Amino acid sequence: MSVIRGLGIYLPETRHSAADIAARSGLPEAVVRDKLGIVSKSVAGPDDHTSQMGIRAARAALADADMSAAAIDVLICITDEYKEYPVWTAGIHAAHALGATHAYAFDLGQKCGSAVLGLKLAQDMLRSDPDIDTVLVAGGYRNGDLVDYRDADTRFLYNLAAGGGAALVTRDGPGFEILGSAFRTDGSFSEDVIVPVGGTRRPLTADNVAEFRFRVPDLAGMKARLEQRSLDHFVGVIEQACARSGLARAAELDYLALLHMKRSAHDAILQRLGIPAERSIYLSDYGHVGQIDPLLSLKLAREQGRLRDGALCVLAAAGIGYVWNALCVRYREAA
Repeated sequence: MSVIRGLGIYLPETRHSAADIAARSGLPEAVVRDKLGIVSKSVAGPDDHTSQMGIRAARAALADADMSAAAIDVLICITDEYKEYPVWTAGIHAAHALGATHAYAFDLGQKCGSAVLGLKLAQDMLRSDPDIDTVLVAGGYRNGDLVDYRDADTRFLYNLAAGGGAALVTRDGPGFEILGSAFRTDGSFSEDVIVPVGGTRRPLTADNVAEFRFRVPDLAGMKARLEQRSLDHFVGVIEQACARSGLARAAELDYLALLHMKRSAHDAILQRLGIPAERSIYLSDYGHVGQIDPLLSLKLAREQGRLRDGALCVLAAAGIGYVWNALCVRYREAA
């Protein structure tokens, strides 16, 4: 058995409101709030570096589980590539900073799907290696720095926020038992959202540093291909994860932990699955903290008393590239 025994979230104190985003982008505040679904979001302060936010969340997850860093056998780092240094294994640094002296660490990259994938890998590692008892999945995100509010083609990225998240996975204990999961990728979208400079194709120079921002080379083409396909893939992975967990219909889920997206897309997923709105939290007061969203949503549901003992939940995410991930868990108040 694999159990998420501890959850930790770190969100910077600095926040941008819908009015702030409207002023930066030129959009009406009502569009930001009602269509993009952003009431406010966290943004990084001067000391909120990407990996550091993940480390703060990891400490919170350890405290939530009442465990020490010395118990960690493996650290799966889900910190995104935009971090303190460009060519750097953030997980090794995180393990050292936490005092996880017995752990080995590695970085995992699947954009906003990384947390759900990291939980699946933690489950697999516990199943396959008897010497592993505790896996920490942790990391930070601040890709909002790369959003150009003057570029209308990247409007769907205006919700990008900053923060850190962590989940401590053990063999037993109270928490969230990890059940079935499902994953899909579609590489036909792999170059639809890019940072065009800073890689080997166009190395970063003094002349192009201003281009180090997200760009969408063919917005109309991407939207035409992605919109319906994304909804189908979201529904597909959620239904598949439920089926692999012994649940006949996704509509029977007690809670769906979705990443932040525009309000209409969030509602469309719930409608297709037959899940009432009260069985999910729309993250309008948080924005999109990348791969952290499903962990944040699950933690909020627990804190708000939305989960009874035995409740079945699905964490669902998608990431540019494109990926769609879903993982089912069962809430247990006691071991």
